[in-house]
Amino acid sequence: MDFDLILLLALLSVVAFLYSSVGHGGASGYLAVMALAGVAPLMMKPSALVMNLAVSLMSFIGFYKAGHFRLKLFLPFALASVPMAYLGGTMTLSDSIYKKILAACLLISIVRLLYTFRQANEENKDIPVWAGLLSGGLIGLLSGMIGIGGGIILSPLMLLMRWATLKETAAVSALFIFVNSLSGLFGQMNKGGINLTDNLQYAVLATIFGGLLGSYFGSQKFNVPTLRYLLAIGLTIASLKLMLT
Repeated sequence: MDFDLILLLALLSVVAFLYSSVGHGGASGYLAVMALAGVAPLMMKPSALVMNLAVSLMSFIGFYKAGHFRLKLFLPFALASVPMAYLGGTMTLSDSIYKKILAACLLISIVRLLYTFRQANEENKDIPVWAGLLSGGLIGLLSGMIGIGGGIILSPLMLLMRWATLKETAAVSALFIFVNSLSGLFGQMNKGGINLTDNLQYAVLATIFGGLLGSYFGSQKFNVPTLRYLLAIGLTIASLKLMLT
């Protein structure tokens, strides 16, 4: 195993740790790492979704065991997002458009990492059914198109609209990411097969390791601000590279 591969696996593990600590699968981070490593977009999407499945599931289990999951918060988003993620997975984007959309999602991810949401004193609001279905459908479609789970968009929306607490948002986002990633992956497979990156098995193991630690610290302990800033810097570099190439 050469140094470049070891470095890549280490970066993926750190990304998984940080994202799972806030209930995310980390696909946008994995895509950023693969973009910096020069992986072809055709391989990036399905590879990121496979890693997303493992990490988001572990993250969900951690938050679920801690008692933070609320089914009534999850259903309005998932009912529309799952079929739309499948539809997005069947779509083929040109490399240039794919990179630009991914760059925009990375910028959202950076904001999510750097901005610390505080628990508001006001009582949380119920999610209007139409709002859950509309936002879930749009996020699901985007998720399937570019190979992310959608948590980086859903969780800020839930917190800004005061639809859930911090921990509840993380739990819902984790399961939301899992079902969208699975649906998007099926869409890509039925479109005509998928192409995965080399050494994907090592990448999955690295993200599982980081995801287990992140899920534990996120649901039971705390997050690590310094590492978040470092990841934000890396995502910024990847976003700029995607925009300029």
